Amino acid sequence: MPLSQGPKPTACLALADGTVFYGRGFGATGVTEAELCFNTAMTGYQEIMTDPSYAGQIVTFTFPHVGNVGVNPEDDETGDPVAAGMVVKWDPTEPSNWRSAGELGDWLAARGRIAIGGIDTRRLTRAIRARGAPHAALAHDPDGNFDVEALVARARGFKGLVGLDLAKDVTCAQSYRWDEMRWAWPDGFARQEAPRFKVVAVDYGAKRNILRCLASAGCDVTVLPASATADDVLAHQPDGLFLSNGPGDPAATGAYAVPMIQQVLERSSMPVFGICLGHQMLALALGAKTVKMNHGHHGANHPVKDVETGKVEITSMNHGFAVDSQTLPAGVMETHVSLFDGSNCGIRMTDRPVFSVQHHPEASPGPQDSFYLFERFVASMGVAA
Repeated sequence: MPLSQGPKPTACLALADGTVFYGRGFGATGVTEAELCFNTAMTGYQEIMTDPSYAGQIVTFTFPHVGNVGVNPEDDETGDPVAAGMVVKWDPTEPSNWRSAGELGDWLAARGRIAIGGIDTRRLTRAIRARGAPHAALAHDPDGNFDVEALVARARGFKGLVGLDLAKDVTCAQSYRWDEMRWAWPDGFARQEAPRFKVVAVDYGAKRNILRCLASAGCDVTVLPASATADDVLAHQPDGLFLSNGPGDPAATGAYAVPMIQQVLERSSMPVFGICLGHQMLALALGAKTVKMNHGHHGANHPVKDVETGKVEITSMNHGFAVDSQTLPAGVMETHVSLFDGSNCGIRMTDRPVFSVQHHPEASPGPQDSFYLFERFVASMGVAA
């Protein structure tokens, strides 16, 4: 709704149903349109904005203190922000943190990302939960001049994520090696100098911290583009195959990813581990189906139950599509479920070391309850060897 008092609004968020929010803009100026989601994490706004899985989305942060610890180059999950925009309740304050190397607004502006503050994020979040993730247009104009009808039209004109292959837009251009391990005090990022196993990681939009976790678990990691074929993978003679996170509709990415995974499974007995979109790619390759969720799961506080052990893990999630557990074929079992809505969060083959999870076991900042999955992957390679 229009601000009744204070300075003239400098940003506008228009939804496809005609709802309009006015606020104060920061970051870059201009207009962008995308799907609007919300994230419930209390920390990690820089990691969220640079997570390639957020391609095609504007992120509403439900936690009000966004920007208060500034930004720094160590917390980027990829080279530049991938999320299309940011919506927050309070304007970012001057950062106060010993690791801060700059302010959030300046960082966004330099990278062409629009943000809006002064928004009733509780109202917006309730609307998303009730009616699903809407299409939206976000505009920032320091002079406060907005053509609301045109913004609503742009929101309505956004085609949405269904049927959209975004992995091709965020994947690496060519293969590369990775040996940087997880951050640790006081040395920061050390290098893996004595890896035990060779792993090929297929990049559908891989977060850096996933690759760090693989290296920390003892892997010599080679990253391949999303379009890699089974021949490309097997040419490296890996001990294991990792399928990364990523954005967009899994069915669309699966057009080329699924045949590769199926051929690797036919031609090799190596362990396979997938996360997020990689989880969905594996499920599709095994014969299951995926569905679009109402508003998805986005946050660092999602309870997930391991149905085999009964253990409940607090996990980080970021996905708008899910594996339909009712379509899992014989020989594939459900291993994890969300305690929020019962949706599928993990699968494994019953006779081979091939498994995947919907949540993010590498999440940092955030819970690390699920790091054991990397250790399980490495242990399975040891057995296979």
